[in-house]
Amino acid sequence: MKALISVSDKTGIVEFAKRLEKQGVEIVSTGGTYQKLKEEGIKVMEISELTGFPECLDGRVKTLHPIVHAGILARRDKTEHRRQLEELKIDTIDFVVVNLYPFKQTILKDGVSLEECIENIDIGGPTMLRSAAKNYQDVTVITNPEDYETVLKELEEKGEVSKDTKFRLMQAVFEHTANYDAMIANYIKEQRGDENLPEKLTLTYEKVQDMRYGENPHQKAALYKEIGKCEGSLTTAKQLNGKELSFNNINDTNGALELLKEFEEPTVVACKHGNPCGVGSSTNIYEAWQKAFKADKTSIFGGIVVANEEVNVKMAEEMKEIFLEVIVAPSFDPQALELLREKKNVRILELPTIRMKQKETAYDIKKINGGAIVQTIDAKLLEEYEVVTDTKPTAEQMEDLLFTWKIVKYVKSNGIAIGKQKQSIGIGPGQVNRIWATKQAIEHGEELIEKGITEGAVLASDAFFPFSDCVEEAHKAGIKAIIQPGGSIKDQDSIDKCNAYGIAMVFTKMRHFRH
Repeated sequence: MKALISVSDKTGIVEFAKRLEKQGVEIVSTGGTYQKLKEEGIKVMEISELTGFPECLDGRVKTLHPIVHAGILARRDKTEHRRQLEELKIDTIDFVVVNLYPFKQTILKDGVSLEECIENIDIGGPTMLRSAAKNYQDVTVITNPEDYETVLKELEEKGEVSKDTKFRLMQAVFEHTANYDAMIANYIKEQRGDENLPEKLTLTYEKVQDMRYGENPHQKAALYKEIGKCEGSLTTAKQLNGKELSFNNINDTNGALELLKEFEEPTVVACKHGNPCGVGSSTNIYEAWQKAFKADKTSIFGGIVVANEEVNVKMAEEMKEIFLEVIVAPSFDPQALELLREKKNVRILELPTIRMKQKETAYDIKKINGGAIVQTIDAKLLEEYEVVTDTKPTAEQMEDLLFTWKIVKYVKSNGIAIGKQKQSIGIGPGQVNRIWATKQAIEHGEELIEKGITEGAVLASDAFFPFSDCVEEAHKAGIKAIIQPGGSIKDQDSIDKCNAYGIAMVFTKMRHFRH
């Protein structure tokens, strides 16, 4: 038996090769792998000795040779294949152990050049892997060091590798090479500045962890991470305490984080079931926390809290008195962390890059039956706004309007958010008509904070008002300013109603549906 070994990740390769050697397997290798095995006292043949052809072009050509690929691809059950190998004096290759040039590690390096990245595109490696995988019944092909032990155990105990194991390893090869090619294609697309949605969409992710279950207990689930730099992403957070994150934890926390990234000033967002339930901004993070908590002391129970500045002791003392599923911040005061860890189940995540946003060209993908709908992420907040009423918002009202506009962008449609002094005081998410969402947001504030809280507040709507009924409800609640996209054929009805009640109305000319 013969094994061809050529790996960039040399984890465990020496021990693997030594145990293969004990089973009578002849080893052929290339480049750095050959040197490594030889230094460790393993009897190894260099690839050029096998092929009779020297490596050339700075190592670009070494395994692309008929002797290599005929030895891999020959079907052992075909008499004609065996006859041709004998005639050509070619030995079969029974094991192909290859992992590819470190393209991912290269593109992640700071200041790396396009030329260096292209040099790290492997050619011979994927070709050998595909050849070996195609002939999986006769060839054992390994791309992952984690599979060494399984192969060795079967070989040592039974004298051969089982067909089931070979079939699984075949699958692993095509997953590996598909991932590799997609990574290269996406990198080149990015380098070209190509912002078009591609004709053929191939995305690649790496599994971070399996989960106990998905959105419901009967669904399977796992967390995957995009290939590339993911600063500011939940996938890069360090867990400091608590149980493993669930599917719903991750989904809800991600929504909270994306809203948090809209704010520069100290801000805290509380989230429940993918919708914000309390948002507060202030000149310091403790006051921001108090605003977010007081905005909805009921819904925060079992919810998510994210903050864009360090969690301090005063915050921790109050947080530990309520049931929270997840707390995320860029850092935690050591004493605050000690206090929060008294709650053994609360998941505490440290994310130093919490303020970093996704690129505007990132994809938002929704699976549908038989396909997917893909769009770029909703990266904009607004580009301009226009006051369309006789009454103009005051400077303070304008601050609150923009604060509340950030919130409603992350409220499920139909969505309404009401704010006052940089605190959310009412949120109406996911209703089938806008008037219900408006009434719900008003009731939220009146019932969960205090009667009359909406007096002097501002209101944001994620899409236009199709009728003036929402303005009517806002007036009854004492709301003094409204921000919405505009664009309805009945815009004038809402403007007239605002003028009649002395309410300021601002059009953003940009909507934020969130379905």
